[in-house]
Amino acid sequence: MLYLAEVLRKARVIGGGRAELKLLACQRAELSWSAVSGEEIIAAPDDLTLGAGALVMVELSAAKQVQRYAEAGRQLVSILQNFSRFHEKAKTQEEEIEQWKQSLTYQSQELNRREMEIEAAQEQLQQIEEDLERLEKQREEIETAQAEATQLREEYERKSQELEGAWAQLRGETSRLEERQSELQQMTLLDAQQATQFQEMLDRIAAATMPTDSIQSQLNASFEVIAAQEAALHQHWQNLDQQRSMAQQVQQEVDHQVQSLQERWNGWQQSHTALLQSQAELESKQSQLQLKQEQTQLLIAQLQAQETLHQQVAQLADGMDRSMFQALEQLPLEELQGIVTDLEKDLEKLSRFVSSQEEELVLQQQTIEEVRQQIQTASEYDRLRLETELADEQDRYQMLNETLVGQRRNLQERQMTLKCHQTVLAKRQGYPLPPNEANSIDLTPILKAIEQAKHQLSTQLRSLEQEVADLRSAIEPVQAAVQTQTVSQAQEWQALQEVEQQLRTQIKTAAELWGQVNLYQELIQPVQDNLNRLKQHTEAAAATLNQVHEISASQHHAVAEMRQVVHQLTGNLAEATV
Repeated sequence: MLYLAEVLRKARVIGGGRAELKLLACQRAELSWSAVSGEEIIAAPDDLTLGAGALVMVELSAAKQVQRYAEAGRQLVSILQNFSRFHEKAKTQEEEIEQWKQSLTYQSQELNRREMEIEAAQEQLQQIEEDLERLEKQREEIETAQAEATQLREEYERKSQELEGAWAQLRGETSRLEERQSELQQMTLLDAQQATQFQEMLDRIAAATMPTDSIQSQLNASFEVIAAQEAALHQHWQNLDQQRSMAQQVQQEVDHQVQSLQERWNGWQQSHTALLQSQAELESKQSQLQLKQEQTQLLIAQLQAQETLHQQVAQLADGMDRSMFQALEQLPLEELQGIVTDLEKDLEKLSRFVSSQEEELVLQQQTIEEVRQQIQTASEYDRLRLETELADEQDRYQMLNETLVGQRRNLQERQMTLKCHQTVLAKRQGYPLPPNEANSIDLTPILKAIEQAKHQLSTQLRSLEQEVADLRSAIEPVQAAVQTQTVSQAQEWQALQEVEQQLRTQIKTAAELWGQVNLYQELIQPVQDNLNRLKQHTEAAAATLNQVHEISASQHHAVAEMRQVVHQLTGNLAEATV
């Protein structure tokens, strides 16, 4: 089972002390850890070189024996990153859930609005159906009028044929009358029988005239029906013109709003591009600021380490650790040699470990710089991913750096301890010591070097702090401007979305109006065409009837003249008889 443990070392006069592990937490699942109840301490492996306070990951058997162990810095960074990602993912999911709620609310509102629109459309459809029913009734009336007109036309044709027959008979009788007149001119008189025959023929001709009163009344009724239908259709055409005018007004308004919305979107896009540039500039400055702050923290940690080292070396220089030298001088020579050999091995392992950590820190810094360079040339979509990756790499760098500070301090302490042991061993073995180290160790050069290093670090720290202050002063106005632009962009985007939604509704309304106009015109245009044809036929029948009236009048006039001629002939016959 995997545990997180802290390295404990019991202080002793000789050597670094026996290492122990204090169990802090136990892994239950991939992302599940629980604290170890109580204070549970186990023995550490003999090859453990980490100093007191270091954190390690250890795998224990069922008997709480250490099977494997590793320095916990990198793994803790990975665990914290996974936890951060999990937290961000949970936060993202909460935001998505909230967005879904808002979307569902909007969809519900949209469904309600659509239901109201459907109800209004159903009412309009019902009104159109009622208009269709009225038009259908009018069409049936027109068809009835057409049938009556056809019947009148047929009756007119039949009467015309009868009239033609009567005219033929009249022409025959007229020719015979003319023959008789020629004979009368020779005879100058008609007898009673001939006069009676002429009167009977004239009576038949007069009776053969067509009765036009009923036809005229039917035509008048047809004209009244046509006039009523024309008045109704005229009202429908006026309604159609009103609807077409309304549709044109709505369409013009829609076209104007579409153009205005396009211009606003173009302006928003330009502002968005400027905002992205400002954000990129702000992110670049923030990255520089974060890097400077990290360097500042690193310098502060190094300065603190140098201060601690300076205090320790000063304590050694003041003779505060003389008891250690006395204890080492009293140890057996072989035991002292063994301790020195062990300390050299431990120092070598720790040096290799710190060097590898230093190399890893340098590689991590190079990775951060590579990601920063990729962000400068990346697209907007890739930039978000690279910024997340940069944050993760920076967190890993921070954790490694903080872990390495303690390791550097531990390495310096081991070096000082080994130096003391080596000095005592060389003295007891009779080897010559460097000047000023025959009786004691001169730590003045080390103190001067530490003072010089502290001065350099202080100078660098002041310079970095000034750069950080300058960057913060430069970032504040840019950040304020970006925040203002972001809020303005969000508000404008929301307003454009609302306008676009309203425009979609107006476009749909315009399409529905044009659909109603086209449907209305398709319905009444055939009725208008049929009514026009019926009117033409009826007017043609009326014109023909007028011709019949004229012919009938001419016929009556001719019959009257013939009656007068017969009467004259009959009168002459009577006089001749007397």
